[in-house]
Amino acid sequence: MAATRKARVVWTGDLARGKGEVTAESSGLFKDAVVTWASRTERSEGKTSPEELLAAAHASCFSMALSHGLAGAGTPPTRLEVTAAVTFEPGVGVRSSVLEVRGTVPGIDAAKFQAAAEAAKGGCPISKALQGNVELSVKATLAG
Repeated sequence: MAATRKARVVWTGDLARGKGEVTAESSGLFKDAVVTWASRTERSEGKTSPEELLAAAHASCFSMALSHGLAGAGTPPTRLEVTAAVTFEPGVGVRSSVLEVRGTVPGIDAAKFQAAAEAAKGGCPISKALQGNVELSVKATLAG
C-alpha cells in the first residue's frame, strides 16, 4: 500500500530577504520551522533549509535500508549511527550527499559492513530518487 506524506510551506517576501515556514502536516512533528535563503547558503542561525531536511530524510532512509539488509544477512545491528551531509551550491543545486555510518553489528567484519552499507546506499528510496542527479557516497565504520 502506498503512503503519502505531506509538508506545507508558507513563503513571504523575496528570495534574499524573505522567509518560509515549513510544517510537517502528516506527523505534526514540527510546525512553522523557519527556512531562509541565508540559512541555505550561509549560516543556519537556528533556521532550517531544504538540504537539512533532505539530509534528515536520506540518513533515516539509509539507516532503515541498512538495518534491513544486515538483518536479512543474519547479522542484525545493535546500533547504527548515521549522518548525511548534503552539499548545496547556489546556481548549481544539490551537489552531493555523503553518508557516514558507525555501527555495532555482532558477527560482521569491516569489509562486509562496508559492502552492506554500499548496498543500502544504492537501495534506499531516497538514494534512488537522488541517483543520477547527486553524487552519493558512504563510509562505514564498525564501533568497538
